[in-house]
Amino acid sequence: MVVVRSRDLESLSRDITQCRACPRLVDWRERIGRDKRAAFRDETYWAKPVPGFGDRRAHMMIVGLAPAAHGGNRTGRVFTGDRSGDFLFASLCRCGFANQATSTTVDDGLVLRDAYVCAAVRCAPPANKPTTTERDECAPFLHRELELLDQVRVIVALGAFGYEAVWSALRASSTFGAKLPPRRPRFAHLLEVPCGPVTVLGAFHPSQQNTFTGRLTPAMLDAVFRRAAALT
Repeated sequence: MVVVRSRDLESLSRDITQCRACPRLVDWRERIGRDKRAAFRDETYWAKPVPGFGDRRAHMMIVGLAPAAHGGNRTGRVFTGDRSGDFLFASLCRCGFANQATSTTVDDGLVLRDAYVCAAVRCAPPANKPTTTERDECAPFLHRELELLDQVRVIVALGAFGYEAVWSALRASSTFGAKLPPRRPRFAHLLEVPCGPVTVLGAFHPSQQNTFTGRLTPAMLDAVFRRAAALT
């Protein structure tokens, strides 16, 4: 497992972007960076692990699944440049956590307010399906982010995979571990779990599989972030 001793978010971001711990993910992210989608053939892909970003004094932390192959793996910023991000940032904007509803590039002017976004796995995985082993290898990065973002009072877990990663991070924490419920509640949309000084909220992931089928609607995601705002 990766050993993380970063003293601040800047050094943590550097440590994340230099990681090569998972051979399958390294091969895939770099292959996608070479074999580009036709629409982006003139762009230089990031093709490295993607760190989190947002307000350093955030009271809300959002944990997703992993960067998209032609989204964050291309742009270098999680949820930027893909349909899931369009859905997510539109909701954050409506709920007052972002200054704009879209995010296409790292320099497009997006600013998160009182929110920080990251992923359980930092590299784009094949078929958008990281393994639990890859999640566990990446876990120390999320653990350290949670320690450094010491103002966080709400953690929004996007999907069951992100929820499990959040639970692992809390369990490993000297601050939160003793305050967890004896049994982990089953993941659900709008699930709310008090964990001492933080509350974990569940939300369906804004993947196209969920948004195109209506399993997750804009109003449903807005309800999560409005609840998060009320808790912070």
